[in-house]
Amino acid sequence: MTIRIDKDITGFDPYQSGLMTIQSAYMERLFTDNWTTDPAVFDYSIPYRPAEFVSGFQAQSWEFTGPGVFVIHLRQGIHWQNIAPAFGREFVASDVIFHMERVQGVNGVGTTSLNANVAYRDVASVTAPDKYTVVMKWNVTNPEIILETMQAHGGDTCQENPEAVKQWGNLYDWHHAIGTGPFILKDFVSGSSATLTKDPNYWGYDERYPQNRLPYIDTLKVLIIPNLATTMAAFRTGKIDAIDGLLFQDVQTIQKTNAGVSRYANATYANTSVDMRNDKAPFTDIRVRKAMQMSIDLPTIAKTYYQGAIDPYPVALTSKTVVGWGFPYDQWPQDLKDEYAYNPTAAKKLLADAGYPAGFKTDIVIDNTSDLDLMQIIKSYFSAVGIDMDIRPMDPVTWQTFVRKNFSHDQMANRVNGSLGFNYEPTRDLLKFQVGYSNNYNMVNDPVFDKFYPAALAATSIEDTKKIVKQANEYVARQHYAISLLQPNSYAVSQTWLKGYNGQGDAMTGSGSGPNFLSFYLARFWIDQPLKKSMGY
Repeated sequence: MTIRIDKDITGFDPYQSGLMTIQSAYMERLFTDNWTTDPAVFDYSIPYRPAEFVSGFQAQSWEFTGPGVFVIHLRQGIHWQNIAPAFGREFVASDVIFHMERVQGVNGVGTTSLNANVAYRDVASVTAPDKYTVVMKWNVTNPEIILETMQAHGGDTCQENPEAVKQWGNLYDWHHAIGTGPFILKDFVSGSSATLTKDPNYWGYDERYPQNRLPYIDTLKVLIIPNLATTMAAFRTGKIDAIDGLLFQDVQTIQKTNAGVSRYANATYANTSVDMRNDKAPFTDIRVRKAMQMSIDLPTIAKTYYQGAIDPYPVALTSKTVVGWGFPYDQWPQDLKDEYAYNPTAAKKLLADAGYPAGFKTDIVIDNTSDLDLMQIIKSYFSAVGIDMDIRPMDPVTWQTFVRKNFSHDQMANRVNGSLGFNYEPTRDLLKFQVGYSNNYNMVNDPVFDKFYPAALAATSIEDTKKIVKQANEYVARQHYAISLLQPNSYAVSQTWLKGYNGQGDAMTGSGSGPNFLSFYLARFWIDQPLKKSMGY
C-alpha cells in the first residue's frame, strides 16, 4: 500500500510533539477507535472521539475508582518488536509509567519541561500495582478532561520503548524506531519516502474477523510529495492508493480522469478564519473587528464559491460537528447573529466610529497551501468598506515559524485551519486564546477568557464541562477575536482496489503533525490485488 504526506518527516520520538511524524505506524497508544462501530452511528471523521466511541488498543479496559483516580488494565500478550534493545519482550505497566514520566519531563531528553500537551501537568502520580495495571492519580477530578487527555489522537500518546530511550538518550534518529505496532520502519530518505514492512509477530487480530491476524498488507510505502499536482498525477496512474486533505476542486479534477474512484467528505480540522492580532491597532478596537466580520457575505460564499456544499453560518470556538458541545449558530440570540450578518453600511459606520472613516491599509500572511482564491474574495469584500488588504503568501514551514513560533506577523494571518470552529477535544478549545498559550497567535490577552480553562479543570461532571465550553463559545463570538469564515469540507479519494477505507479522519495523512492512526487503520485495510491487475495496474 502506498500513501502520501505533504511535508517531510521531522520527528520519530513522542517527546517531539508537534513535529511531522509517522511514528504511529510502528508505535501504538493505549486507546483507539472501535473498528466495529457502524459509520452511520459515528464515522470517526473528526479528531474528537467521545468516550462511548473509544476502544482499547494497548488497554483492555479502564475505569474511575475515585475522583481523579483513573485505572487502566493493559491487554496481555502485547510484545515489542523483535528489535534490539527490546528483543520482543512483553509490553507491561512499567512501560506506561516510563512514557508518562518522560512526557512530564521526569526522565526525558535533558529537560524538565513538558511537551505540548499541557493537560499532562495535571497528572499527580502514575503507579503499577501489578504487571498489567496502571493507576493514575490526577490533580483534577473532571472526567472529561482526563478522558480527553488520555484518549487524544496526538503523537505524544504513542508509547515508546524504555530500553531504546535509555540506550540512545532519545529516539530522534529513525534507525532507533521501535514499537509494538504492526509495521517495522525499514528505511527513510528525508524528503523522499519511508518504507515499513509487516511485523510477522504482531499481536493484533481483526475485530470484524477475529480469525484474521493483522496486518493484511506486507509493505507500507509513505511518499513525501509536497506538490499537489505531482500527487494527483501519481494517483491517476495508480501509484498512490489514497489521498486525503483535498479541496473540492481537486476532487473534481481527479474524477474527470478517474471516474470510478471513491470520494469522501469530512469537515476540516477547524474553520477557515482571518486571525488578526488583537494587541495591535486597529484590531484592538472591537468595532473594527465587528466591521470586518459584517463586511463579508458568508451565505453567498457558501452558495457560490463552495457550490452549496457547506454550512453557510459563522462559528465560535467549537464546531457543530462536535455534537452536544459548544454554541452552534442556531442557538445564537438575534442580536449576536446581527453582528455576523452581511451589512457593509453598518460596517462602514463602525469603522468611522472607530476613527477610520476612510478605512485603513493592512496585510495578511497566508500559508500558500491554503485557499488563495478564497482570500482574494475576502480581499474584495474588505475593499468595499475601505480596507485595503495586501496578501503575503508563505510556504508552510516559513509560515509556521513566522506566525506560530515567533509571532512575527504584525497584522493578520490565515491558513485552512484557523482559530475557530475546532472539532477536536472540546476542553482544548478553552486554551486557544489563553495568555501564553503557544497557539494564541491572535495575541489575545483577556482575563475573562483566561478563567474558562481553570473552571473546566475544577468541574466534576461532563455536563458542567459542557456548560463552561458553551459559555466560552458565546464569549468568543461576542468578542470577535477572529473573523469567522466557513468550515469547508476536506476530501479524500481512494482507488477502487483499496478495501476497508471509508474516509476515516486521521487514517491517512491526518492533520497537524501527521498521520495519527496508521498502526490501527492501515493494519486493517487491504489491497484487492486481482481487481487492481484487472484494471491494468
